[in-house]
Amino acid sequence: MNKRLNDIRHLALDMDGTIYSGGTLFESTLPFLALMERLGIGHTFLTNNSSKSSKDYLARLSKIGIAATPDQLYTSTQATIEHLREQMPAVRRLFVLGTASMSRELEGAGFVLTAESATDAPDAVLVGFDTELTYPRLCRAAYWISQGKPFVATHPDRVCPTDQPTVLVDCGAICAALEQAAGRGPDVVLGKPDPCMLRGILSRHALAPKELAMVGDRLYTDMAMAHRAGALGVLVLTGETTAAQGAKHTPAPDLVVSGLAELGERLSLAKQKKGSK
Repeated sequence: MNKRLNDIRHLALDMDGTIYSGGTLFESTLPFLALMERLGIGHTFLTNNSSKSSKDYLARLSKIGIAATPDQLYTSTQATIEHLREQMPAVRRLFVLGTASMSRELEGAGFVLTAESATDAPDAVLVGFDTELTYPRLCRAAYWISQGKPFVATHPDRVCPTDQPTVLVDCGAICAALEQAAGRGPDVVLGKPDPCMLRGILSRHALAPKELAMVGDRLYTDMAMAHRAGALGVLVLTGETTAAQGAKHTPAPDLVVSGLAELGERLSLAKQKKGSK
């Protein structure tokens, strides 16, 4: 494992459950980022959470003490916009189940958002992590899906991690309800584990897959994507997944750590051993 850690030049860092939980920044996060800077290891914050725009995410990170630049952030909404432009260029009008923040980013990218009306037909239905979801809009989305409109989801997460006593129903669970109601699931699911979420980072920083580590708390998104992209999959136990679940999963994560502090120790030790040779 030290050899693989020696090769790492950049980290794709999941956000919810990895650097913070809900509104609480983990104590290890800022020291870890400072250590990575000293080691010369870059990072990109990567999230499936499409409830906030890129601008709002950067503002949130700044508020909790993390100064990030636009090229240090990549979200499932950005991946979805890129997919629509490249693979579905005829789609311009969208019926969106998403927050006002997500909707502003889509409109800023040139898409037209249709109203909750049977006469305002979209080219496609787009579903994200809609924390402002209303029943009439859920029903309208099901209607357009039942009429054969393309059905696109920003990501597959069923729940969003939180430090509050509740369950945050995420995009994947909303899509499951729509599938039951409309009789068909999404035609396209973006975000993790789609490896395109990592390919952009590899291209942006001129990295080989072996030089990138995907650090996250979920087996079916973070670790699955790392495996598909050929990157190092590092499972942290600060979010959704337990050690027992990680041990049973196939394929197994490349590395399991208690949190960012332990990962920092492992990377630092690997770099020290490399430098001593």
